Amino acid sequence: MDAKAENWDDLRVFLAVARAGSLSGAARTLGVNHSTVFRRIGAFEEALGVRLFERQPGGYLLTPAGEELRDGALRVEEEIASLSRKVTGQDLRLSGAVRFTTIDMLAFGLLPRHLAGFRDAYPGIEVELVVGNVALNLSRREVDVALRVGNAPAETLVGRRVGRLAFAVYASADYRARRPEPDLSLHNWIGFDSEHEALVRRMAGFLPEVKPVLRTNSVAAALSAAKAGMGLAPLPCGLADLETDLVRIAPLPDEFTLDLWLLTHEDLRQTARIRAFLDFLAEALAKEAPLLEGMSREAMDAPLHGDLSKLDEHAPAAGR
Repeated sequence: MDAKAENWDDLRVFLAVARAGSLSGAARTLGVNHSTVFRRIGAFEEALGVRLFERQPGGYLLTPAGEELRDGALRVEEEIASLSRKVTGQDLRLSGAVRFTTIDMLAFGLLPRHLAGFRDAYPGIEVELVVGNVALNLSRREVDVALRVGNAPAETLVGRRVGRLAFAVYASADYRARRPEPDLSLHNWIGFDSEHEALVRRMAGFLPEVKPVLRTNSVAAALSAAKAGMGLAPLPCGLADLETDLVRIAPLPDEFTLDLWLLTHEDLRQTARIRAFLDFLAEALAKEAPLLEGMSREAMDAPLHGDLSKLDEHAPAAGR
């Protein structure tokens, strides 16, 4: 069976389905449509003469043959990725592409002006921006550089902590005028789903009695809902303080603060275009520290509203 699996692209599609457990999840990972994945898997199974997946109502489950192929394909994937990283790591040209990923809260509000500045400084380097809350794999070369929030990175990754992202409670000026009551627990809240598990956990400790009127996997969508007057939202200061339609209602405990990490794989850190991108973005984000940490001049001058006594009462235990 392995001898017939000569096309790496077929194996790549197969692994995407094996990891996702569904055609739709694999299609999102691969950037193609559902029908393309369905057709490719069917043709691959026909060429091999064996069923790789059991089609179940809950998704695609590997057969024993599929499990055997997956184990071999993972080894092939790692060898190809390792070779690609090592070859790319020797590239001394300030040209080519840098595939970069970050989450929506940073991509939509904070980064565009810095990506424009990088383009001006390095016109020969093309930046491919992938926006999403799911962490793409740097080791498999799904991306070259990642800007992530959270804990320290894995040992196989290198990079630096480039800032801290503070959060506060925001609402539209219209909502604040309509709902002036100081008790934060009495307000409508905009919350997040499991893709932002750290924020969900912190909000549950901060205001355990609150049930959001809207949950979303997108910080940008939460910001838009707050601007529309739907309620209060815990938002990053580096994004919300740029919005003239939003006012800061109250601070949030330090436990809401998230570290920002700029990362790449250790085999790529000496690639000239990646090194240039890392250095440029790290310097740019360092200059944004007052905004990221909620200490911008506009924010410091703005009046705070809300029952601040609740901050100590509901503050969650420290930890990430």
